[in-house]
Amino acid sequence: MANHKSALKRVRQTKVRTERNRQRKNTIKTLRKDTLAAAESGDAKAAAESLSKFSSAVDKAAKKGMIHKNKAANLKRRAAKVVASAG
Repeated sequence: MANHKSALKRVRQTKVRTERNRQRKNTIKTLRKDTLAAAESGDAKAAAESLSKFSSAVDKAAKKGMIHKNKAANLKRRAAKVVASAG
């Protein structure tokens, strides 16, 4: 365990950031599942709305550095492809 004040603070900060990132990643996964489910159901309006929310969340995650920008682009591309083919 860390002994210096600054090292103890870094441990606390890491714990908070890790939890925050875990929550955001879970949100992205949930939004992705919702988007794909809406596309499968055939509801084009709901699928487009869900895709918009998903894309926004992925872009924010990439902007914060949680995921790589190319991964964000690939996730959005795949989801958009499914929505387009369903609609």
